[in-house]
Amino acid sequence: MGIADRLLIERRARLRAEKRLIRKEAELRAINTMLERHAHELSDQVIAQRSAIDHARMLADRLEQEKAAVCQSLEAATETIDLVEERLRSGIDAIGDGFAIFSADQRLVVANRAYLRPFERIDAIAPGVSIRRILQACATEGVVDIGSEDPDAWIAMMEARWDADPIPETILHFTRGISVRLIERRARNGDIVTLGRNITTTLQHEAELQEARHRAEVANRAKSAFLANMSHEIRTPMNGVVGMADLLCGTELGEDQKLYAETIRSSGEALLAIINDVLDYSKIDAGKLSLAPEQFDLERCIHDVLTMLQPDARRRGIDLILDYDLFLPTCFLADPGRMRQVLTNLLGNAVKFTEQGHVLIRVVGMATDDGAMQLHITVEDTGIGIAPEHHAAIFGEFNQVDDASNRRFEGTGLGLAITRRLITLMEGEMWVDSTPGKGSCFGFRVVLPTVDDTPLADLKPLKLGHILLVEDQQINRTVLERQLSQHARDVTVCRTGAEAEAALAGGTRFDLILTAQDLADTSGIDLTRSLRAQNCDAPALLLCTDPAAIDAPTRAELFAAVIRKPVLRRELIETLRSVTAAPAPPAKTRAKATGTAPARRRKPKPPAATPPARPCVLSAEDNATNRLVFSRMVDELEIDLSFATNGAEAVELFGRLRPALIFMDISMPEMDGREATRRIRALPGGAQVPIVALTAHAMPGDGAELLALGLTDYMTKPLRKQAILEMMTKYLGPGLQGKGTGEDAGKA
Repeated sequence: MGIADRLLIERRARLRAEKRLIRKEAELRAINTMLERHAHELSDQVIAQRSAIDHARMLADRLEQEKAAVCQSLEAATETIDLVEERLRSGIDAIGDGFAIFSADQRLVVANRAYLRPFERIDAIAPGVSIRRILQACATEGVVDIGSEDPDAWIAMMEARWDADPIPETILHFTRGISVRLIERRARNGDIVTLGRNITTTLQHEAELQEARHRAEVANRAKSAFLANMSHEIRTPMNGVVGMADLLCGTELGEDQKLYAETIRSSGEALLAIINDVLDYSKIDAGKLSLAPEQFDLERCIHDVLTMLQPDARRRGIDLILDYDLFLPTCFLADPGRMRQVLTNLLGNAVKFTEQGHVLIRVVGMATDDGAMQLHITVEDTGIGIAPEHHAAIFGEFNQVDDASNRRFEGTGLGLAITRRLITLMEGEMWVDSTPGKGSCFGFRVVLPTVDDTPLADLKPLKLGHILLVEDQQINRTVLERQLSQHARDVTVCRTGAEAEAALAGGTRFDLILTAQDLADTSGIDLTRSLRAQNCDAPALLLCTDPAAIDAPTRAELFAAVIRKPVLRRELIETLRSVTAAPAPPAKTRAKATGTAPARRRKPKPPAATPPARPCVLSAEDNATNRLVFSRMVDELEIDLSFATNGAEAVELFGRLRPALIFMDISMPEMDGREATRRIRALPGGAQVPIVALTAHAMPGDGAELLALGLTDYMTKPLRKQAILEMMTKYLGPGLQGKGTGEDAGKA
C-alpha cells in the first residue's frame, strides 16, 4: 500500500474523527444547554422552596402566637364559666323556691338546696335519681301530706302529669307545714324544668283575706241594715215635718208665716234628698244595686220630671223645653225609677245652676241591628258653666266645683257620681261639655229595647188647616212648629202678640190658635181677647207653665184647652184631635178646660139616682203624727177613713170593714205590714183588695221585695198630698174630690 493510500486512509480517518468530534461537541453543547436549563430550574425551585419554607415558618410563628392567644382566651373563658356556674349555683341555692332539672329519661340532673331540703334524711335523693323514686319518698316516707289518698294512686297521678302538654300546675303540702306550687315546663331537648314556689305565706294571706272578706260582708250587711233602719227612723218624723208643712202652706197664712212654713218644707225636702243620695251611693258602692226593667214611657217620664221642676224654674224665670224626636218611639224597657232618678239629677242640676235663660232636654236616637234603640239624651242649660279642668272632678264622690260662682249652691256632691254609676249599670256612657259663663250640656247614651209602640210621626196626620203659633221663646217655637207641621196645612209662627195681630189684620184666616201665656209684649189671655175682638173665632189653646193659675171663667170664655208647658207631644196631638173633631161651642157655653190636655175623651156618665156610697179606706200606721198628716191630706175626699195602729188591728178591721183600699205601713209593732198583708190576702176578699205599702225604708230593691210579698203598690215616705190623691184615684177611680180639692189639691 502506498503512501497515497495510507494518506487517504488517514485523511478519511481524520475526517471521521472530526465528524465524531463535531457530533460529540454538539452533544456536549446540548448536554450543557440542558444542564444549564436544569440548573436554572433547580435554582428557581430552590428559591421557591426557600420562599415557601420562609412563609411556612412565618405561618408557624403566627399559628404559635394565635395558639397562645387561644389558650389564654380558653383559660379565661373557662375561669368565667366556672365563675358563672358558681354564681348561678349560688343564686339558685339562695332562692327560697325549689329548682330542679330532669333529663328526658326523667332523672334528676341538678337541683338547688331548697328542692333537696325536704329529702335531707334520705340519702338516695341526689342527682341521677329517677322522678319515681322522688315521688315514692314523698308519698311513703312522710315528706308530703297526701291525706287519705292511696300512695300508689298519688304517684301515678303525679307521673301522668308529665305526659300532658302543657304540664298542669299542682300544690303540694309538705309535712313541715310548707305549701309549694309546682310549676313545670318541658324544654326543647325534652328536659323538664321544675320550679317549686313556696306559697305558704300566700295561702295564709288568702285565708286572712277570706276571713276579712267575711267580716266585711257581715259589716256591710250590718251597714245596710243600719242605713235601712236609719232611713226609717229619720223618714218617720220627717214625714210629719214635711207633710204638716205642706198642709200648712195650703192654709191662709201671713207673709212671715208662709215664709216660715215654706222654709220648713224646703229644708225637710233638702234633708230627704241628702238621705236619698247617701243611701243610693252606699248601695251602689256595695255593688248591691240592681235594675228592674219594665215597660215605661220615656217621654212621659221626662215630662213628669219637668212638671215637678216647673215651680222652681218658674220662680227663677227659666223656660223648661222638651225636644223629643218626632220619629222616635216613646215606650221602652228599662228601670223607670232609675231612669227617672238620672233625669231628675241632670235636670235638677241644670235648673239649680241656671239663673236665667232656659233648660232644654233633647232626645234623639237610632235603631240598632237587634231592633233596640240607641238613645242620646242631652240636658242643655244657660247656667254658670264649668271650667274644662273641672269636668272630670264633678263626677267624683262628694265633689262640687269649688269656686266663687257656685259656692252658694248646696248639695252632697253625690248626684252626678250616682248618675254616672247608674248609666254605667245600664251599660251606657255619660259625658259633659261646658264653658264657664255660657252654660253646660250633660248627655248620656244608652241602648234600650223598644216596646210595641207607634211613634207619633207614624200616626195618621190630623190634616188641620192653618194654625197660628205665638211663642216668644225661640227653641220652643222651633220645636212646636216642627210638631205642628206634621198635622197642619200651614203654620204661621209669631214671636209677639203684635206680630200675631198684624198677621190677622193682613187678612189671613186661621183655623186654630196656639199661644203661650207669657209673651214679650202681652199675655196669651189678652192676645186671645184681642183676636176675639177682631172676629177671630178659631179654637184657641193656651200653653202655660201653671194651668192652675188660669181661672175657670177665663178658660170657659176663651180657650178650648189649657196645656201645661213643656208640651207633651201625645197630649198636644190628642188635644188637637179632640178640639178639631167637633165644632167648638159658643164661648158662653164652652166646657171648662181641665188644666192639662186630656188623654182621651170619656163618655159622660148618666147622673146617679142616689149619691154613690163613700168608699172605705183603711190606713195602718203606728205613728200618731203620720196618722194626723195622712188624715189632713185626704180630709177633703169623699171617703170613709179608718186607722189601725198595728198589723194585727189592720187584719181585724179588714174583716169588719171590708175596705176598698188599704194603705199599709211596713214597720209596725206587734205585727208588721208584711205579715198583716199575708194574713189579709188569706181572708175572704183579701186577694182582690188593693194594698199600698207606706214605707220609710228607701233602700233600692225594697219596692220589688214589697210587690213580691203581695202588696199591690208602694209609696215612700214622706208622703205628698198629690201622690196620695193620685193613688186614691188610681185604685178607687175619679170622683172622690170634695170641696176645696181639684186644682188647689194639685198644688199641695
